[in-house]
Amino acid sequence: MAKKNSELKRQEQTQGASDSGPPMDDDYMGPNQLTYFKQKLLTWRSELLDEVDATLAELRHDSHHEVGDEADRATREAAQTLELRTRDRYRKLLGKIDAALDRIDDGSYGWCEDTGEPIGLARLEARPVTTLCVEAQERRELREKLTGVDLGRR
Repeated sequence: MAKKNSELKRQEQTQGASDSGPPMDDDYMGPNQLTYFKQKLLTWRSELLDEVDATLAELRHDSHHEVGDEADRATREAAQTLELRTRDRYRKLLGKIDAALDRIDDGSYGWCEDTGEPIGLARLEARPVTTLCVEAQERRELREKLTGVDLGRR
């Protein structure tokens, strides 16, 4: 687990060093910015798929080990449960990435699904799969808090 965390941190640092952000001289969600975000999403998708493959290989490999006592078995099962939860989060995130790529293709990427206003480059840079501008997200979270109903998380 520590090895995976250090690998993810290294990848983030490497990406951050070479990633200068979306082009600022382009019209909002013009061709250069769409290309930038599409590449960012495709890279993220590829990294997640690689991680899923590594997780599956590790789970397969670990399942062949016979653990002697109950404490060791419980530790292994807890680690496997954590790996499966992580894999499920990746699966959900891959769906969001695919939906964002579809929005790039249909021309709706970068525009708030509630208001039609620009989401903003900084917000998209931080969370490229987002579908709401900050104001719409805050309104949704307030409604969820007041009603206790999850309105948009999939």
